[in-house]
Amino acid sequence: MSRAFVKESDQETETLPERTLSPHPNLVSMRGLALLEERVRTLEAERAAARASGDDAARARIARDLRYFQARRDSARLVTPDLHPQQLRFGVRARLRAADGAEHRYQIVGEDEADPAAGLISYVSPLAAALLGGRVGDVVPFGGGALEILALESPS
Repeated sequence: MSRAFVKESDQETETLPERTLSPHPNLVSMRGLALLEERVRTLEAERAAARASGDDAARARIARDLRYFQARRDSARLVTPDLHPQQLRFGVRARLRAADGAEHRYQIVGEDEADPAAGLISYVSPLAAALLGGRVGDVVPFGGGALEILALESPS
């Protein structure tokens, strides 16, 4: 039979590919864990609305995203940073100076919480890998230049 005579409702719904889970341990800050929990709650509410409206495409997308965020929440390993950090570790915020004199602030966080524009970098990012273990006064080579660690602070 020609595809022209098949109703849309008779066609199979397209299967969405699963979201890829990171192979790295799912380290999270308190804020990161709260964001994951909020995302799961939001998706559960969206799923209920999609069911009520009969929107199968939205239900499929939401179900896929919900599986991903539930898995991330369930695998989360909460990391609490030291109150007075001596080394740059997960959860610690650093004030850095680049070779051109520009200062930057970055906090090392989990993958789902990362937002480089907001100064939140994933602990598996190249920048975090270069900085981890650094102390105040250290000069760390990165991206063809260097970054000096000016200060370390625990998030508030």
